[in-house]
Amino acid sequence: MADIKAEYLACPIRQVVSRFGDKWSMLVLYMLHTSETGVLRFNEIRRLMSDCSQKMLSQTLKNLEQSHLVHRKVYPEVPPRVEYSLTETGKSLMPALTALIAWGKEHFNEVVTD
Repeated sequence: MADIKAEYLACPIRQVVSRFGDKWSMLVLYMLHTSETGVLRFNEIRRLMSDCSQKMLSQTLKNLEQSHLVHRKVYPEVPPRVEYSLTETGKSLMPALTALIAWGKEHFNEVVTD
């Protein structure tokens, strides 16, 4: 049983992909990647992802920051200004993510059936 647990904990699919494989994380990462400046504020991301609730977006950004994929910069202003951008680790994920998106577009009708 201990071997199974150690194997589970060492599995990159479970441990790494689970950090950004949820419903919203890949979209956030892609929005940051494709933005003109590579930097977006919370409300800019929210406008781009209007079907994501404020609470869920906030949680998603926090999780991506904890996983070192997104950088959060807070400016000492009133009202506070917070900007999000990809970290170097997040940027290194983009070739794989864009390849996955391209594959998804190509095979959408084959995979998504109701």
